[in-house]
Amino acid sequence: MSFDRAELDEMKERWLAANIEAEKAGDWKPLADFYTEDATYGWNYGPNKDFMAVGREEIRELALGQEMEGLQGWEYPYQAWVIDDRTGDMIGLWKQIYEGTREDGSHYALEGIQGSWFKYGGNFQFRWQRDFFDYGNVSALFIEMMKNNAMSEPMLKRVEKSAPGNLPGWYDFGKAPVAFW
Repeated sequence: MSFDRAELDEMKERWLAANIEAEKAGDWKPLADFYTEDATYGWNYGPNKDFMAVGREEIRELALGQEMEGLQGWEYPYQAWVIDDRTGDMIGLWKQIYEGTREDGSHYALEGIQGSWFKYGGNFQFRWQRDFFDYGNVSALFIEMMKNNAMSEPMLKRVEKSAPGNLPGWYDFGKAPVAFW
């Protein structure tokens, strides 16, 4: 199945505008409306855990709610897109940047390559999304922020809550209810 390129470009623009609003509000749950009712959204949490939300409401409550708790003050500006109108694959490469700064004035930001691979489902909705990022760099950044007392109180609570690694949507590696690829 192929898709109209103008529709995919409009989907990207709608997504980007909604992300900016979500960042400003510190509430990403409204983005769930960009997914089909049966969509899936997942990512890997290192060598032992995967995260997967199945269905729009799990995406809203788990991926965009629980997993984004404490991340107010973070921005995820997209750097580039690769869009295939033959398959509906859309890959957006983004950065993860915190509003807080180090002593030298540089922002705390995730190094390496981060991005999202979307499968377009028509009607300005995604069928699935898979995020990719370097979990080792995330861990190193969060440890640096903790050492520098640079984490907000909500972010500290988020880290504490997720430390045991057994939140809803977290699965042992390879055991998610939906295949990743």
